[in-house]
Amino acid sequence: MNDRAIRLEASWQTLLRPEFTKDYMQKLRDFLRTELAAGKSIFPKGAEYFAALDHTPVDRVKVVILGQDPYHGTGQAHGLCFSVKPGVAVPPSLVNIYKEMKTDLGISQPGHGCLLPWADQGVLLLNAVLTVQAHNAASHQGRGWEIFTDHIIAELNRIHDHLVFILWGGYAQRKGAKIDRNRHLVITSPHPSPLSAYRGFFGSRPFSQANAYLEANGKSPIDWLLPGVEKISI
Repeated sequence: MNDRAIRLEASWQTLLRPEFTKDYMQKLRDFLRTELAAGKSIFPKGAEYFAALDHTPVDRVKVVILGQDPYHGTGQAHGLCFSVKPGVAVPPSLVNIYKEMKTDLGISQPGHGCLLPWADQGVLLLNAVLTVQAHNAASHQGRGWEIFTDHIIAELNRIHDHLVFILWGGYAQRKGAKIDRNRHLVITSPHPSPLSAYRGFFGSRPFSQANAYLEANGKSPIDWLLPGVEKISI
């Protein structure tokens, strides 16, 4: 891990500071440094490892969407689960998310795959694993990131009330198993991947469910309508 390139928003720095002193994090740093020294490409770039946290400070989190790994294709990953930068082809799972958004809210696909406007409104787009070797899916699983992101989920569960956790697929649901359902809304369905979306993701209406819960608990809803790419600043 190239610490000089790492960026982490101040409120998350305060909350997570003890994690960065633990043995697992040192081993993760050493692993990433070794990979980079060996000439391997890692996605996303170092400044974007914590992009999901940077765009959604601790006290602004309203909704948490859990992903698994960053995209491993060139130019895709930029630190937010399911999201790609403007100009990058919309991945199949995100295409299906947009289809469900259309069914649920009548919102049409925006023509790009950048979900930053959601993050800036309080949607934490958190992958379980925050890095991946280029063109090698799941290559950084089991190296320590899961411990770190488990801690993030546990802290959000502890310090907030009335969050919405959207858990698509078995992996996310297992990761969110300890969320207090008495204090938060947990929305589950199959994953939006083309391999599983027809098993119950389509028709699950997570976006309207999330907003109804937020409004019922005195919070402003998320505007899920994504602006055109010309209005998005990376």
